[in-house]
Amino acid sequence: MKIIVGEGINEYYAQTLAMLFFPGAKFPKQSEEDPDPSELEVSCTEENGVYVARARMKRDDGKEVTGEGSFVPEEGVTVHRGKKLAVGRAVFAAGKELFGVQPPWGVLTGVRPAKVAAEFLAAGGGIQKTRQYLKTEYFLSQKKAALCASVAASELKLRKQLSPDMCSVYIAIPFCPTRCAYCSFVSYTTPRLLSMIDDYLDRLIVEITAVFGHIARTGQRLATVYVGGGTPTILSPDQLRKLLGVISRLTDVSSLLEFTVEAGRPDTITEEKLAVCKEYGVTRISVNPQSLSDAVLENIGRKHTSMDFFRAYGIARESGIRDINVDLIAGLPGDNFTRFARTLDRVCELDPGNITVHSFCVKKSSEFLSRDAEIFKRSSSDAVKCVDYSQLKLRNTGYKPYYLYRQKNTIGNLENVGFAREGREGIYNVVMMEEFHSVYGAGAGAVTRLVSWKPDAVKAEKIKRIINPKYPYEYLRGDANGADIEKRLWEAEQAFAESGEECATEAPDNE
Repeated sequence: MKIIVGEGINEYYAQTLAMLFFPGAKFPKQSEEDPDPSELEVSCTEENGVYVARARMKRDDGKEVTGEGSFVPEEGVTVHRGKKLAVGRAVFAAGKELFGVQPPWGVLTGVRPAKVAAEFLAAGGGIQKTRQYLKTEYFLSQKKAALCASVAASELKLRKQLSPDMCSVYIAIPFCPTRCAYCSFVSYTTPRLLSMIDDYLDRLIVEITAVFGHIARTGQRLATVYVGGGTPTILSPDQLRKLLGVISRLTDVSSLLEFTVEAGRPDTITEEKLAVCKEYGVTRISVNPQSLSDAVLENIGRKHTSMDFFRAYGIARESGIRDINVDLIAGLPGDNFTRFARTLDRVCELDPGNITVHSFCVKKSSEFLSRDAEIFKRSSSDAVKCVDYSQLKLRNTGYKPYYLYRQKNTIGNLENVGFAREGREGIYNVVMMEEFHSVYGAGAGAVTRLVSWKPDAVKAEKIKRIINPKYPYEYLRGDANGADIEKRLWEAEQAFAESGEECATEAPDNE
C-alpha cells in the first residue's frame, strides 16, 4: 500500500490510520515493488488558526474518496496532538465513506489508549465527561469510550499506591518448551539453545546484582519485580531457586507491592517449582491456557491439553501464592464464539484473582502468517462477539477492567484487557502501560525505561529507553562486569536527568 504524507505529518502515524481500514496492509520502501494499488494521501495545513487536514483514500478496486477533518487549537493540547487529531479525523471520514464502517476505537491508534483518558481524568474531568470527550474528540464507540474511561480511573487509583521514589525491575527468561504458532517473541525452544540456560542464568545474575545495587545506591525503592519470558517455569526447581534466591538476597521481597513469576505454560508447572516460588516470596503467577478447547490448542501449537491446565491451576491454588492470573485469547484460528464462551465460563468458575483477555494478533514472524497470508482478512465478527461477551461476563461476575493495551494487526482492531477482583490488580502491568515510574530491565531483550515526572503532573515529562541485546547468544557475548553495568546505568541516568528530551508519550505509538 502506498502512503503519501504532507509536510509535518509522521508517516508511521499515517500507516497506523490506514490499517484501521486496510487490515494487514504492508508498506514497502520506495525501492521495492508494491503489488497493492491501494493508497492513502494525507496533508494538514493551518487555516485561519484552525488545523485542517485532508485525506484521499483509494482501495484496490480503484474506488477513491476524500475526507476532511479539523481541530481548533485549545489550551493544554500541543500542536503535535492537534494536528494528529485533524489528520485522524480526515482519514476516519474517508474510510467511513469508502468502506461504510466506523472503527470502534475511532482515531486512537496506539498501544496505550487509556493514557489519553487518564490525562483528561487527572486534569479534572469526571468519568461521564471523559467518556463524552473520547466519543466527541476521538470518535470512540460508546462501548470503547466506557471501557477506556473505566480503565483510566482504575489506573489512577493504583498510581496512588506508588511514591515518587519507587521503581520496578523486569527480568527476562527468553526460553520456551515449544513455540506457539501465533508467537513472535524472542524465545528459544531447540535443545541446543535450551542448553544455554545455565550460562544464561550466570550472566543474568551478574546483571541483576548490578541493577539491584544501583537501585539501592540511588535511594530508590522497589515496588514490583516481574520475571517474564518466554516461560520462566521452563527453569528446573534448582535453577529457579538459584535465580529467586539471588533476588531475595538483594532486596527485602516482603516489602514489595508485587513479585511476579509469569509461569505461563501449564505443561511446565510442577508442585516443586511453585513451592520454590512461594519460598522466595513470589506473590503473583500466571497460568495461561489461552483456550480450553483441545482442538484449538493443537492448532496453535500448544503442547498441552485443557486437563493439563486444570492440573496446573490446582497446583497453583494449593501453593498458597496470593494471586493467580489466567490469560485467554479471543479470535484464535480454529476457535469460535461457542468454544471461547465455554472456556471463559469455566475459567470464571475457578475464580482467579486476574483474568486477562487478549485479542488474536497476527505477528509478522509468526508461523500462522507463513501458513496463511490472508489471515489478516478473515472475518472478525466472531472475535468481536467473544471480546464483547468477555467484558460483559467478567463485569457481571465481579471483575473490573484495570489495564488495557492494543497492538497492530489485531483481528477486528480489538484490544487486550486485564480484569481483576478488587485489590488483586497486577500493579506491574499498569506501571508498564502508563509509565508511572522507571523500570529496569535485565536479560536478553529486556528494556530499561527511565521515566521522569514533575510534581502533580498528569503524564511523564521524559522517557528514555535502554535496550539490551535481543538474543541470548548476543547477551552471553557481553563481557561487562557488574561494576561496568552499574556505571553505564549511572551515566545514562545522569545524562537523562540533564537532558531536555521531549517526552516519548507524544510519539505516535503511545497515544
